[in-house]
Amino acid sequence: MERPAWAPRSIDISVPSVSRMYDFYLGGSHNFEVDRQAARKAMEFMPGLPKIMQANRAFMRRAVRFAVDEGITQFLDIGSGIPTFGNVHEVAQRAHPGAHVVYVDHDPVAVAHSQSVLAGNDDADVVAADLCKPREILASPQVERLIDLNRPVALLLVAILHFVEDADDPYSAVAELRDALAPGSLLVVTHASYEGIPLPQERAEGTVDVYKSIRNPLIMRSRDEIARFFEGYDMVEPGLVPMPKWRPDTAPEDEDPYSFAGFAGVGRSA
Repeated sequence: MERPAWAPRSIDISVPSVSRMYDFYLGGSHNFEVDRQAARKAMEFMPGLPKIMQANRAFMRRAVRFAVDEGITQFLDIGSGIPTFGNVHEVAQRAHPGAHVVYVDHDPVAVAHSQSVLAGNDDADVVAADLCKPREILASPQVERLIDLNRPVALLLVAILHFVEDADDPYSAVAELRDALAPGSLLVVTHASYEGIPLPQERAEGTVDVYKSIRNPLIMRSRDEIARFFEGYDMVEPGLVPMPKWRPDTAPEDEDPYSFAGFAGVGRSA
């Protein structure tokens, strides 16, 4: 298999990557055949996966614009993945020139491509780190340079928490980040769930099994379990809802049924 110039030498390009599969679902070009094969296998069970990813991105953009409207101009995007059109820094800096954005990911391809995309942008940077190690994120030179923890921050955990198993205690990681951020900060979350998927759960479990087979378990939490991530936050209206129903730009009834799988929400810390 020929290694493209954008792929770091340190990565094993024979093993599927969640972030590169996500890139494939969104129509990106930073993925390998092994990623495409795994994604297509997952789509055999849930053919609407690209629609879910598109709804996820659309929600993220609306949430970023909401944050700017609320006067927040600092963004910490953990589990940011491979940058695609309409990423956080593009939306935030279009709405507020000079907005500061720090991306965080542990996938070397995501980090390398982010560095390339952000070259020359002094108001955005990327950190190679893991959500489950908040102190490393917060102590990074990139965060220290761009994020003032004494002012409100929009913390984005978009399509990342469902890849963290309960054994790794994602609730504690989210709480540690909450406690480090100034009052008035926002938590922006999307999370996969069996609730809302227009398929029998037994069939949707086939997709979960694909992710398990590539050693990236997909944890389908209930709405109540997802709501626990917002402890210490006041939910912004309309609360924790299917992605197309969170402050939509267009009529939700026009959306694909798959777009309603899982939940999205924004909370504000007291």
